[in-house]
Amino acid sequence: MTLVPLTSVLTPALAQGYAIPGFVCLGWEDARAYTLAAQAERAPVILQAGPGARAHMPLPVWAAMFRTLAADVDIPVVAHLDHANDIEECRTAIGEGFTSVMFDGSRMSLAHNIDATAEVVALARAGGVSSEGEVGFVGYANGAPSAGTDPDEAARFVTETGVDALAVSVGNVHLQTEATDGLDRDRLAAIEAMTTLPLVLHGGSGIPAALRADLAARSRVCKFNIGTELRQTFGAALRAKLRDCPDSFDRITILKATEAPLTAAARTILRSLGAAGRAA
Repeated sequence: MTLVPLTSVLTPALAQGYAIPGFVCLGWEDARAYTLAAQAERAPVILQAGPGARAHMPLPVWAAMFRTLAADVDIPVVAHLDHANDIEECRTAIGEGFTSVMFDGSRMSLAHNIDATAEVVALARAGGVSSEGEVGFVGYANGAPSAGTDPDEAARFVTETGVDALAVSVGNVHLQTEATDGLDRDRLAAIEAMTTLPLVLHGGSGIPAALRADLAARSRVCKFNIGTELRQTFGAALRAKLRDCPDSFDRITILKATEAPLTAAARTILRSLGAAGRAA
């Protein structure tokens, strides 16, 4: 199937009470594993290239890789630019074939964030793709602290930007290596009372699987960004391969050992969020 916009997978998820994982990709091996997992589960999937991935490999290469993976399956695949803080990078991504772009103006003033995100939304609409924005700031484990999303600011942001999906800060944190229930459900409920968009939680690895499943079914959170827990799966598989085959030196052979564990882990996530079978 060809690549599809983010709205084409989030709209039915919101209506039917499930969520789609935004799998954070760092290379061919993990991106392919997530696509194979979605194909096996008959689920939509969002493949994401974040700032670290784009620093490692050029944006046009990511676009070509996502197109190739989507062409080899018959389930919906979204190619998503994650955490862009440069409007021109969003323009480039749209031109290269990304079907969704996230402009992260969360460190800006609200007015500046609205103006910049609205410009990206206009670019996305002109290119026939989707857009995601962020209000509040999702912090980092052992790094910059979070600033919770103000529901009134969220409502203003949505109205004035026209964005398709909204990332919020409600106790979720990037790069957590252990899942803990630190979400502010009251803040999330207040945001839901003020907005009607699909909501996005970054830092999904820090949210327990059971809580992710509950939110997918009972809230307007339709997208969970998940990276750290899958990087842990990748790292464990890689260490096991090198331990068991100390004389192995071929890059392809070594990295291939990560594919099955990553695929299995991604399939579990897709099932838990209720996404399995939605592409049938």
